[in-house]
Parts: sequence; structure tokens; C-alpha cells
Amino acid sequence: MSSKWPIPRPTENRALRSVERAPRELPDYPELFASLMVASRNTDRHGCNLLGHLIARVGGEVAR
Repeated sequence: MSSKWPIPRPTENRALRSVERAPRELPDYPELFASLMVASRNTDRHGCNLLGHLIARVGGEVAR
């Protein structure tokens, strides 16, 4: 019995490569800030962190 670790998953690799190549449209500022306010109101720290980084990316502070 031969064991391979990790188990090869060619469809997973193919899916990840196709996602990397697909252009991603980033939402506009009003949508992002509205989502940030909702996350903040619900004390969702992870959501606030993700949205803060996304707002920085849309603003051009981070390379795409």
C-alpha cells in the first residue's frame, strides 16, 4: 500500500488557477463603508478587518 501526502487533487488546483486568472471587480466605496458600518455595529472584528483592508485596496494604498 502506497500512501501519498497530501492527497493530489487536480481539480482543486485547476479551480484555484482559474480563479487567479479571472479579473475581480471590487465594489465601490459606498458599498464597502456600509458593510463596514454593519460589521462594526455587529461587533464583527474579522469582518471589520477584512473590509478595512479591502477599502485600502480600492483606495490604491495596496497593489492589486
